Amino acid sequence: MEERRREIQEQEKRIKMRMAKIKHKLAILSGKGGVGKSTVTTNLAAALAKRGYNVGVLDADIHGPSIPKLLGVRNEKLTTSQTGDQGFVPVEGPFGIQVVSMDFLLPSDETPVIWRGPMKMGAIKQFLADVDWGSLDFLLVDLPPGSGDEALSIMQLLPDIDGAIVVTAPSEVSQIVVKRAIGFTRELKVPVVGIVENMSGFVCPKCGTEIDIFKSGGGQKIAEQLGVPFLEKLPLDSKICEDSDNGAPFVLEHAETPAAKAFMRVVEKVEEYLKQGRNHEFSFSHLSVRKRRRSLFDE
Repeated sequence: MEERRREIQEQEKRIKMRMAKIKHKLAILSGKGGVGKSTVTTNLAAALAKRGYNVGVLDADIHGPSIPKLLGVRNEKLTTSQTGDQGFVPVEGPFGIQVVSMDFLLPSDETPVIWRGPMKMGAIKQFLADVDWGSLDFLLVDLPPGSGDEALSIMQLLPDIDGAIVVTAPSEVSQIVVKRAIGFTRELKVPVVGIVENMSGFVCPKCGTEIDIFKSGGGQKIAEQLGVPFLEKLPLDSKICEDSDNGAPFVLEHAETPAAKAFMRVVEKVEEYLKQGRNHEFSFSHLSVRKRRRSLFDE
């Protein structure tokens, strides 16, 4: 028992040491699947990297890792660090984005991850404690849908997390479940950077007609109801799907499109959020975010 306690304490120390080298930590979450959260995470990471930041992405979706595919690093594997700290080195994606995913540890596409909560939490801890992330400006954590073990582990283990970006779709179903996602962050005292409404409208490339395939405005409506910032509407673009299948971030391949420019506006608003300073009230579009929680390790 005493040995196990020492192991946990040592692991917590390593997490604090690793994360101390990372300036900003953001969780990307959603209340339900199918809203394009991983695609949003990938393109936000690429947009940040394009602006000159050192960026890392932790794919915390243990059962359905998709970040490596979206960043074009599917066939890579984690390697052991050569710095003597016995950690692992992230895989490097486009624009130097550092990537860690369960996908890098699976022998084949057919291999399922049949784990209960404690094993998933153990994997998340190892990704934080034993990966040599180095000095990063941003670490984006792509969480699985809902508020399960992976999301809870990240929110509790990440010291001084800057906040969460909540991704939703315009549909009424998405509006309902995003309330639970916001409630989850508030329960854990993690501030919401803002809501992103993905798949919001589609402009026909031939005739220019704008069509609200999945309605529009649901994300902004729910942000106003819950008193959290609304960041941006991200329009549909068929090239996003094509680029995702090709493992090329859309914002890098089609920078002049309305959707890519919308991603860049999200980044600008994230920069504005962080510019206001950590551990302070943040005013954004007359809405405030409460002081963030203390680290789990300070309790």
